[in-house]
Amino acid sequence: MDNTHVVTCFLRYRASILLLRRSDTVGSYSGLWGGVSGYAEGMPSKQAHNEIDEETGLTSARLVRSGEPLSVVDDRYDTEWIVHPYLFDCDSPTVDPNEEIAEYEWVSPVEIHRRETVPGLWTAYERVAPTVDTIATDDKHGAEYLSLRALELLRDTASAKAYGTTDRSLPALARQLQTARPNMSVVANRINRAMYDASEDGSVLAAAEHAIDRARSARERVAAAGVDQLPEEPTVLTLSRSGTVRRTLERLGPDLTVYVAVSRPGGEGITTAESLSTTADVTLFPDGAIAHTLSTVGVDAVLLGADTVLADGRVVNKVGTRTAAIATAYERIPAYVVTTEDKIHPEQQRADPPLDQPTDPGDNEATVYDGTADADVCAPTFDVTPADLLTVVTENGPQSVADIEHTATRHREYTTWDK
Repeated sequence: MDNTHVVTCFLRYRASILLLRRSDTVGSYSGLWGGVSGYAEGMPSKQAHNEIDEETGLTSARLVRSGEPLSVVDDRYDTEWIVHPYLFDCDSPTVDPNEEIAEYEWVSPVEIHRRETVPGLWTAYERVAPTVDTIATDDKHGAEYLSLRALELLRDTASAKAYGTTDRSLPALARQLQTARPNMSVVANRINRAMYDASEDGSVLAAAEHAIDRARSARERVAAAGVDQLPEEPTVLTLSRSGTVRRTLERLGPDLTVYVAVSRPGGEGITTAESLSTTADVTLFPDGAIAHTLSTVGVDAVLLGADTVLADGRVVNKVGTRTAAIATAYERIPAYVVTTEDKIHPEQQRADPPLDQPTDPGDNEATVYDGTADADVCAPTFDVTPADLLTVVTENGPQSVADIEHTATRHREYTTWDK
């Protein structure tokens, strides 16, 4: 029996993956659905990029992770396939297929169970799909992104359970996801809402898929609501890395000027500046110059994201948010936080919440001082900004503190699924 190494690449756009039906020009499994695939000649990771380019034209696909290879034995071809699975994120769904592809669709991974696929496709997908651990340890993405990954995991596990490929407890998984990122309330809120809805109609799979659709809709609506707060051709100041802020600013077109604080520790503002630089006039500046920039360059508004909005209206976000808010109040410049309602924390907290810090505090401290003097270092990742210094804008427009408290009450109701 031949032993043949192949790559299988799952391309993800938002919460969907790309499935390709193989044409009659391929040597095996014609007519069946699969991921981007090909023989692993030389280095599998390099071949993965080559196959994506050749079969889809999605050259900007970004590697998320690779999975442990799996063995698939197929007597029809007298072959043991050694499958090397990969997961990539895509910013665009536009595919330019080659002759090996008869048709393609962006679909929920649940479709793998419903279609005639190449052997081992679901197992290959599971090896690169989100897990509780990848959600808990991800330090490259924000709360909105991670909440979608949590919903995907709940959806995928519910699908596997429905098709008899896992006996994992869905309530137990939901509880793990509730606490995977304790200071990103959107993760727990969305899981709780899905489980609450499922307790009424009995289907976790349907509830998770609906929750994903609802989250995607809210993301677009809040960006539109953010644009409504800004003048034409604005000059905007921001900091850190927020997908909601980026999507809002991208809607403003080329007549946009953006000042971006570097956002130490972490320097996430650099990524933001780079992503906006192709469509806007962007200036990157050090965090210590926030007040100076607001007082000298004619900023029309400050636009910020949020990791969590507390029930009393305070905002937990990357350190520097409070500084920017205080400076804007002095300069009489409006400061907006654009965020979905799902980031509003359900509990009525009176004291400052515990703030999520890196696993190794030394990672932050080294950005301040890595010398040998006997000096303590304070390098927080997040701060808390009072409600009266910011206007919170959700998919339903500007929110008063009373509005925020009402949403928090609704989120508390969703936690009752686990009572």
